[in-house]
Amino acid sequence: MRDFRSAAARGVTPYVCGEQPTDRAYIKLNANENAYSPSPRVAEAVAAEVSRLQYYPDMTSAALRGAIAAAHGVRPEQVYVGNGSDEVLAFTFLAFFAGERLSAPDLTYSFYPCYAKLFDVDYREVPLRADFTVDVDGLEASGGGVILANPNAPTSLELGQDAVRALALRLSGQDRLLVVDEAYAAFGEGTAIPLTQELDNVLVVRTLSKAHALAGLRVGYAIGSEALIAALQGVKDSINSYPVDRIAAAAAQAAVEDEAYLRRTVSMICRTRDETARRLRALGMTVLPSRTNFLFATHPLVQARTLLAALRADGILVRHFQRPRLENFLRITVGTDEQMDRVVQSLARALNAQ
Repeated sequence: MRDFRSAAARGVTPYVCGEQPTDRAYIKLNANENAYSPSPRVAEAVAAEVSRLQYYPDMTSAALRGAIAAAHGVRPEQVYVGNGSDEVLAFTFLAFFAGERLSAPDLTYSFYPCYAKLFDVDYREVPLRADFTVDVDGLEASGGGVILANPNAPTSLELGQDAVRALALRLSGQDRLLVVDEAYAAFGEGTAIPLTQELDNVLVVRTLSKAHALAGLRVGYAIGSEALIAALQGVKDSINSYPVDRIAAAAAQAAVEDEAYLRRTVSMICRTRDETARRLRALGMTVLPSRTNFLFATHPLVQARTLLAALRADGILVRHFQRPRLENFLRITVGTDEQMDRVVQSLARALNAQ
């Protein structure tokens, strides 16, 4: 059969999502989904919008952008929204780095190399240090723009905002762009969004899939200078005039505006996360200090594949990566207290059997 793909399409290795099984009911802790349902206001907003589905959505997503701007203390003109942060990131690569150099940590979100291949980005990977922390000086020395997932996935570690600001300032002096991918920032201790009010070379990308529990609806956004946002908007308008549908926009706006619900559920997840980490360490496991809604854990004597199989046999799915330095770790999404009890019990049985 003939291959009609472009050279770029032939060269890319597609991103692999967490397993979505249908053979049985699993405790699904392999995709970093929220342990809880979205705000009750979301259902109300969706129901109210159904009768208007015969109309195209607002191509500027003005109401949603206004809600996001209010939540973060920025101007609506500094907000871009898209179909999930993955699309926002793709347009970011296309708008700012196509044919240019971009540096990133080597062990980070594995979608970045896909975008780089598709858009002819000179993508340079800077190794994380032995303790999985970010080599900030290495990123600066590597040249070009910098993209930084903070907190990082899959390692769950967070780079402090003082270090992020220092990097942004140094890159600004070299006319270089810093993109901070904050998919998990709500579970951490800081955000680079205030930097967007100070520096015009910082773009922050966020998602509503994690803390806002809207993974089933694809909504993400970026915050930056008006010039950066206009560039993203120009790329989007050249591909799709209507990026966010009416249902998704209404649901996202309702979720963003219910800040009390967000704070409450994030607090519950963080409390469960920290308690589960303590219990796993008591089993002899090493757990990196997480600032996300997942744990990155390993055991010094038992291979991750063995523990992965034991969890699956007990009806629990977690994520395993085969890359060097990651192959003996498991990434475990933080579920409810009851789900995490099951995880700890399953791992305890598996370790006792060794």
